[in-house]
Amino acid sequence: MPAPMIIDAHVHVFTQDMPLIDNPRHAPKYGFTHEQLIATMDAHGVERAVIAAASPWGDYNDYTIEALRQQPRRLRGTIICKPTIERVVLETMSQDGVVGVRLPFISMKQLPDITTFEYRSFFRRLADLDWHVHLHTEGENLPFFIPKIEDSGVKLVIDHLGRPDPKTGVNGDGFKAMLRSVEKGRTWVKMSAGYRLGAAAPDYARELVRSAGPERLVWASDCPFVGHENQFSYQSTIDWLNDAVPDETTRAAIFGRTALQLYFGEEPQS
Repeated sequence: MPAPMIIDAHVHVFTQDMPLIDNPRHAPKYGFTHEQLIATMDAHGVERAVIAAASPWGDYNDYTIEALRQQPRRLRGTIICKPTIERVVLETMSQDGVVGVRLPFISMKQLPDITTFEYRSFFRRLADLDWHVHLHTEGENLPFFIPKIEDSGVKLVIDHLGRPDPKTGVNGDGFKAMLRSVEKGRTWVKMSAGYRLGAAAPDYARELVRSAGPERLVWASDCPFVGHENQFSYQSTIDWLNDAVPDETTRAAIFGRTALQLYFGEEPQS
């Protein structure tokens, strides 16, 4: 079989002088530019990528948008923003290649109420633009967030294999809630950051393939591994999926075909 198209559905780009939020989870003292990203992609046969907004820089989306403008064919992106953002601003970002909003609800002492008018109208705007909500939270919080996002009608993409609770894994309430949501047809899961989840990560991946199917799964590297710098190579994230998903046809969908449709709105060539 020919080599599958590879789309990296979760990368970060930033410069060293970008403003950090107060008390960020991570505070990188280096930059990873979009030029470095493209060079990394080219070195590993990766055709396209999706820039994920990262919590250390909050709603400073300027550099992400600059990267999208520089590479309109190869890059798409998500942003972080306040739910009160106006539709006209979202429409302008959409023209630049933004396709979703990331909710960085990880490591929060108190979970936000997303049933308020601000959030309900926000999700409606995203749905009207055919964007998606990109949810990053601990697995045990998924049953809290998923039904409320589903009620809005917006598409949902869940980060990092759903970040299952290591104590319960695929049998946990969060993982089960994620699979139920996938069955409803408007939820996707990123096969990403297995290195953050320990030795059980391949088991999570295989269960997602078995229960969700490749049409709802996208591969991602999480490059440049913020908080885990120099511990992993880009190639190792590709090898991880090769090992976790032995079937070539299934892998081809996860590596590229599903992401091509979800993020770029294109049908794969037969």
